[in-house]
Amino acid sequence: MKKLLIANRGEIAIRIARAARDYGIVSVAIYSDADAGSLHPEFADEAYGLGQGRPADTYLNIGKILDIARRAGADAIHPGYGFLSERAEFAQATRDLGLAWVGPAPHVITALGDKIEARRIAAIVGAPLVKGSDGPLSSAAEAVAFAREAGLPLAIKAVFGGGGRGMKVARKLEEVGELFDSAVREATEAFGRGECYAEQFLDKPRHIEAQVIADSHGHTVVLGTRDCSLQRRNQKLVEEAPARFISEEQRARIHDAARAICVEAGYTGAGTVEFLLSGNGVISFLEVNTRLQVEHPVTEETTGVDIVIQQLRIADGLPLSVKETPTPRGHAFEFRINAEDPGRGFLPTPGLITRFRAPSGPGIRVDAGVETGSEIPGFYDSMMAKLIVSGSTREEALIRARRALAEFRIEGVASVLPFHRAVLEEPDFTAEDGFRVHTNWIETTFRGVEPAPRVDAIEGGLLLRSFIEIDGKRHTLGLPAALFSGLSAPQPSAATTAPANAGAVLAPIPGTLQQWLVEDGAEVAEGEAVALIEAMKMETRILAPKGGRIQIKVQPGKAVGLGAELATIE
Repeated sequence: MKKLLIANRGEIAIRIARAARDYGIVSVAIYSDADAGSLHPEFADEAYGLGQGRPADTYLNIGKILDIARRAGADAIHPGYGFLSERAEFAQATRDLGLAWVGPAPHVITALGDKIEARRIAAIVGAPLVKGSDGPLSSAAEAVAFAREAGLPLAIKAVFGGGGRGMKVARKLEEVGELFDSAVREATEAFGRGECYAEQFLDKPRHIEAQVIADSHGHTVVLGTRDCSLQRRNQKLVEEAPARFISEEQRARIHDAARAICVEAGYTGAGTVEFLLSGNGVISFLEVNTRLQVEHPVTEETTGVDIVIQQLRIADGLPLSVKETPTPRGHAFEFRINAEDPGRGFLPTPGLITRFRAPSGPGIRVDAGVETGSEIPGFYDSMMAKLIVSGSTREEALIRARRALAEFRIEGVASVLPFHRAVLEEPDFTAEDGFRVHTNWIETTFRGVEPAPRVDAIEGGLLLRSFIEIDGKRHTLGLPAALFSGLSAPQPSAATTAPANAGAVLAPIPGTLQQWLVEDGAEVAEGEAVALIEAMKMETRILAPKGGRIQIKVQPGKAVGLGAELATIE
């Protein structure tokens, strides 16, 4: 390959552009109108616009992306993670154009991306499995019926998803139906397909995964394990490598099962095989992510292997640079730096970053997609950056992590930094008396942090750069900031904040009103969930501030601002 199109955005697009430069090839970025001021187009050698619209119109639009690849003269595509990274039809369309696909073959993505088929492959090689539905569930009623048969807690998962999207855990029978419908909606929005299945959920499990790389020359190597148990809403916040606090027998079983699954599936490229580990030592295969993982840097730091470079080598038909599992060198943590308020249930907080000062020093790596002056759009997930901290031991890495988090400054939007700082003081995580973190530890055990102060949106003006597009290709211009003085920004079309009374149902975040859970004029109780709002690829419930009769003012599908009045309760 000579010219690589990166079909993604944000920090992972920057990470891949850097790898492309290290590999000696040209990189091409794509960006939506909402990302016009983002950093990733600047880090690539070329950049092309996708136009306006939601992800379905931009980063999920296969036709647009392939047209840009053709116009740019790209001969390879790297999908990053999320978006189209696990869509077999995108991989096939890329190959049909004669371009190299940086990832496994389309039929492998299909097999392992289908969670039902992945479970079948895992069973063939003898990987450990809990009981699951025979196939996708057709309705909420069928999900309830399976819950009665299999027992609770029950995990409802997107058949063609990953990364925690479209996954819900039901602990009460009466919530199974609603959570099934919610999982279907999230899966449809995130992956374009809403099929969901269910399986037994190991209560208070740890999340252990194995990083695998495989080439077309018969080499399949497990680089090591990661512990990704610290999650909120089934999405990871902190990861570490290698996974500590497991026995060598458990580690060997995970390594062997991960390698066997990938060999059986004919896997090539970088992939991750995920498992759950219960408190009493039960291991169960979870899924295979047929792409690069967000948390790949902790494995890079503890093995010395550049996983993205290995992906490019594999796509070029070259053999792996490493042929056996490396001995881990020290320990590494990754802290996802999301634009979320941990004091308000990790609500997403899109907006303008007025200050971004990352830490540095020994053992510190920051993979960022933003800087001071960057805007966090509400269309996409909430991750701004990743802080990776390594040390010769887990204890040394913890000490460095405390220093790095103390140095980190983000202003203008809320961030999860207070959560990370608090977690590093939690004995359950630091493990002086044993590691007690599990996948729902935050919801059940964590003492919490104070809500972040509300920050009003401010006008931009910190950027001294602009650009023009000629035939869709981005060309950067240097312009004086004074040129923009006196110009007012266009007013958003979204419903905006209105003065509220005590019975007003307000939008807790800016986003899109997805659905009303009650009828107009219905009687509701204080604290009852009445609506769902979606922002940054996450659904959030809106609760009634008091009891009474609800009058709906905003219809589903409407974009709303923070504090917008959606309904009143009398």
